[in-house]
Amino acid sequence: MTEDARFDDGRQSALRLRALDADDLQVISALVQDAVFPITEMSWKRRHRRFAILLNRFRWEDAPAAERHKRSFERAQAVLTIEDVQRVATQGLDLSDRDAVLSILSIGFEPGEDGTGRLVLTLAGDGAVAIDVECLEVTLRDVTRPYVAPSGRAPSHPGAGG
Repeated sequence: MTEDARFDDGRQSALRLRALDADDLQVISALVQDAVFPITEMSWKRRHRRFAILLNRFRWEDAPAAERHKRSFERAQAVLTIEDVQRVATQGLDLSDRDAVLSILSIGFEPGEDGTGRLVLTLAGDGAVAIDVECLEVTLRDVTRPYVAPSGRAPSHPGAGG
């Protein structure tokens, strides 16, 4: 039986978070772990110095309630936006494969001088995206209501206790 997911009758609302330091970024990294997206939904607007991804994130914040109430796990579409981008580089990705679907494992930050640094999006399958920034400003914003996760289960990481 397919059912529409919802924000628990209004008790939860769509995520809208901003990270301005490495500690804040850890929260966003945890919330986008196992997010999936087509490679075509990754965009760098050089002129606007903005990198963005439209992704389908697993709602980790809702997983305990789903288990407790024995209901379906959920995903939501969200936009991950990185501001003040100076350079973007990829490793282990075939950007010409327009059918590729990627999955985020984590987002890390390597600080540079005077507030600059490099964000590293580590992807499943040994891929990565390195994003050099003038300063750390990352936002995560849900743009759809939650929907039942197509797999019906929570993502797991063999060997990582999950």
